[in-house]
Amino acid sequence: MRDGAAPADTGGTQAVARALSLLSLVGRGGAQGLGLAQLASASGLARPTVRRLLLALGAARLVEQDRVTRRYHLGPETYLLAGFAAERHGILHHARDAMERLAHETGDTVLLTVPQDDHTLCLERIEGGFPVRTHALMRGDRKPAGVGAGAMAILAALPAPEADALLARVAPLVSELMPGLLKDLAHARAHGHALNPGRIVAGSWGLGVAIPWPDGRPAGALSIAAIENRMTPARQADLVAALHREAGLIAQRLAELDPQRRKA
Repeated sequence: MRDGAAPADTGGTQAVARALSLLSLVGRGGAQGLGLAQLASASGLARPTVRRLLLALGAARLVEQDRVTRRYHLGPETYLLAGFAAERHGILHHARDAMERLAHETGDTVLLTVPQDDHTLCLERIEGGFPVRTHALMRGDRKPAGVGAGAMAILAALPAPEADALLARVAPLVSELMPGLLKDLAHARAHGHALNPGRIVAGSWGLGVAIPWPDGRPAGALSIAAIENRMTPARQADLVAALHREAGLIAQRLAELDPQRRKA
């Protein structure tokens, strides 16, 4: 093979992609785990293929099967790898203190959302002390770009052509929400924060602020979710100020991670 020439794809790339997709599905199965049939259905792969890939993941200790339930769970190696990566790349590691302060200060639910291809992922949810809560977004939930206050804050923080193209790609997934999302995107661009006025679940409102890398691109977003009567205009102003304060502190910590990013 000539120097610099790309090796022919013998199917190994596809196998790796399928295995990683299965690993992600197992992780989203949570504490209850997922069975072989569920993983085959969710992945669109044949059971023998799923079984073979799970065996390979199991051999690497990335996946393990409960001997009683026969369901699959993340293995010990995933825990170790996550721990190794957390200090450098784990935005949750740098955001948890801020989330706890916001939850204590506001009494409401605080969420951390990160971009993931054409979707966003809720990394963490911390409850405040107010007894009536909204459950529109839970930890581990994956939503199309722009769906939810945190997701919209991330979308609005992207360059306009990139954000518009992203919203166009997810349009088939959010068709009935699109008119409202376009209004919310305009609001977020104009005001520097996102507002979800019960778009996804009636009566469940949210406010979101992007957490930027030093180059301005969104690393994620902090958001506060609450029932509608706790989102009066006056209180929204206080909540947005608190979100900007804590998002700024997280951004400072992220800026210290990578000297090259600090120079950007």
